[in-house]
This record gives sequence, C-alpha cells and structure tokens, in this order.
Amino acid sequence: MRVYLPATVTMLHELNTAGEFKPLNGTAFALTPALRESYTEGSAEDLEYVAMADAARASLRLLNADPEAMRRRVVIAADVDGATPRPDLDHSVVRLSGAIVLKDIKAIHLDSSEAEDAVAKAVAVIDAADMGDEDAEFVLGDAEDHELAWYATQELPFLLELM
Repeated sequence: MRVYLPATVTMLHELNTAGEFKPLNGTAFALTPALRESYTEGSAEDLEYVAMADAARASLRLLNADPEAMRRRVVIAADVDGATPRPDLDHSVVRLSGAIVLKDIKAIHLDSSEAEDAVAKAVAVIDAADMGDEDAEFVLGDAEDHELAWYATQELPFLLELM
C-alpha cells in the first residue's frame, strides 16, 4: 500500500543519516476504503492526491511543534505492508507498526522556497483552522495553493545539501 508520511526538513536530515523514517505515533495517510467511500467519484490517483494533501496538512502540525524547523511542508511517499486503517481518526489515516526503511521510500515531496512565507503563516493558524475558523482556513489555503515538488529518493542527500 502506498502511504504518505508527514515530515519536516529536520526529519529528512534524520532519514538521510539513519536510513529509516519513524513516523510520529506510526501515523500515515493512504487511499483507504473509508476515503474511497467518502467520495462519490474520483480515480485512485485523485484520491491518493487527497491522502497526500492530508499528510501535507499534518506536516504543518509537525512544523507547529518544532519552531526551529525550516518552514516547508514535507511528505514522504512509501510502499508498505501492514498499514491499519484508522477511520476513527479520519478517512485517510492509517497506523504503521514500525519504521520505514529507505528502500521502501518511493518519493519525497517538498515545498519550494517560494512557499515558506505562506507555510509559516499556515503553521501559526493550523489549530484555529482545525476548529473551523474561516479566516484561518483562508490562510491555510494560501499555503495549500503551493504544489509540493517531487524528488526521487536518491536525490535526498543532494537536496539537503542545497537547502
């Protein structure tokens, strides 16, 4: 199953050093049966994009918890076995039982430097947006308007060097 793991640039450095990624509380996002049922239409690719967007939003929460982290959303895409759906948390949430090794990571998605201001503003209002604040949702939308860039796993060391 393809899963999308929220992360930060700090976590990418740890991945590069350790060769594995430990998702916080084992939380990831994926195209689950509950996500498929919540949409009346959409291809698998469309719904995987929804799961990735959910992971990008979760990345904002990780950034909120780490004021020193670079203000860029990060999503790691990996293929894993044994992901357990958690529809009690949200339609796309799955729980993983362990670390993800580098060979199972298929891509890294990362904001460009142009997104940093919008992401910083979104980090500041993520909790308010979760509580339904319309102004905060608008700010969050500005960050989500920035598409995440795609990088191959083997590009990780070079990507980090350039940042």
